[in-house]
Amino acid sequence: MMPPRSLQWRISLWLGLGIALLWIVAAVATAQRLRHEMNRVFDSALEETAQRILPLAVLDILDREDGDTSQRIATLREHDEYFTYIVRDARGSVLLRSHRADDAIFPPFAKTGFVDTATHRLYFDAALRNTVTIAVAEPLAHRREVANKALLGLALPLGLLVPLGLVAVWGVVRVSMAPVRRLGRGIEARGSGDLSPIPVADLPSEIAPIADAVNHLLEGLRRALEAERSFTANSAHELRTPIAAALAQTQRLIAETQDAAAQSRAQQIETALRRLWRLSEKLMQLAKAEGGRLQAKETIDIASALKLVSDEIMRDPATAGRLVLNIPATPVLLDIDTDAFAILARNLIENGLKHGASDAPVTVTLSNIGVLTVTNEGPPVPPELLTRLSRPFERGRTDAEGSGLGLAIARAIASGVGGELILTSPLPGAQSGFQARFSLQALGPVEESASKKGKNPGAVGSTHCM
Repeated sequence: MMPPRSLQWRISLWLGLGIALLWIVAAVATAQRLRHEMNRVFDSALEETAQRILPLAVLDILDREDGDTSQRIATLREHDEYFTYIVRDARGSVLLRSHRADDAIFPPFAKTGFVDTATHRLYFDAALRNTVTIAVAEPLAHRREVANKALLGLALPLGLLVPLGLVAVWGVVRVSMAPVRRLGRGIEARGSGDLSPIPVADLPSEIAPIADAVNHLLEGLRRALEAERSFTANSAHELRTPIAAALAQTQRLIAETQDAAAQSRAQQIETALRRLWRLSEKLMQLAKAEGGRLQAKETIDIASALKLVSDEIMRDPATAGRLVLNIPATPVLLDIDTDAFAILARNLIENGLKHGASDAPVTVTLSNIGVLTVTNEGPPVPPELLTRLSRPFERGRTDAEGSGLGLAIARAIASGVGGELILTSPLPGAQSGFQARFSLQALGPVEESASKKGKNPGAVGSTHCM
């Protein structure tokens, strides 16, 4: 039998079994003591009966007429006679007996005191210098019956108390373990987006050091992550000014030089600087995505934010006409930071535009319940590569320009707001294509009204961005 893995169940089980075992041992000891005391009471009753009847029997025998040698005591009414007796003379002749006395169960008188037979417990006494003796007998079955009834009366309450005790032990242990369960939930809730200390006010003294150690660890992790994010953000921010200056000088050199070779080299430098500019921007976005505080205090309409992001992307002549938008006409409310959602949407759309087929549109769909789906055509991504695409600086098998940070930024934002980002390739029911799907529980009356009307929670409007 495997022991329970839960500490609560282990404590309850072993403590309950221990208490039950102690109760059983105490009940057995009590039963033995009770049996001993009952035997003493019954023996005392036998002795007292003999000592009360013997003087009366002697007087009755002395007052008899000659020839009347034996007499049986009549009873006034029928009753259970547990004690029977006989009175004998020195020769062993029966002088007096109780109305149900059986001479066969009474052995001859040997001495005063108690004698046990196979079926009875007897007490012998004598008077007139042992010329008149009395023997009082009690069936051993009667003693056993009385003892069993007493033990049954003792065992029945214990039979109820043991399961009730186990339930009480389990309840007490469960209540006592509540702070430990809260500590476990607090630790489980912590992550890269939440490294706040765990409350230790109500914890038992045995568990409080563990919580303190976890808080020290969380504090160390928080400082390390903040230092890393601060370095990334500051580095990217500080690089923007010299990169912008170098880019401006390079563009001026291209415009002023007449040397074809120098102009070609300057254009290569311009391309590299633009790539570095985009990389610094992505690093700043990644630092923001991993920095937490991505959930808004109030809900926002992500449909409007998605429309603004799409319009801005389509202003670029290189991507004009390649987006197909399916955005609901009604607001879609989510508790996500506006900038965070805009960064996520931009990166997913840009990923589809860069790595999708250039002659096929990229479809952007937002459902009424806040599910954002970006779909593009292209060769299928192998499963082993698909699992790595959301890692920083991980790129697929493509020649398109990119830093390998777009999906990593989207994944970090999705995790920071408690949502999920699912990458699928090929598309369901197809042999090619790529899909990125971000989902987060929608708030407000939009979801409720859609479900009541039985409408498809997908897009309710379609727009081709030209």
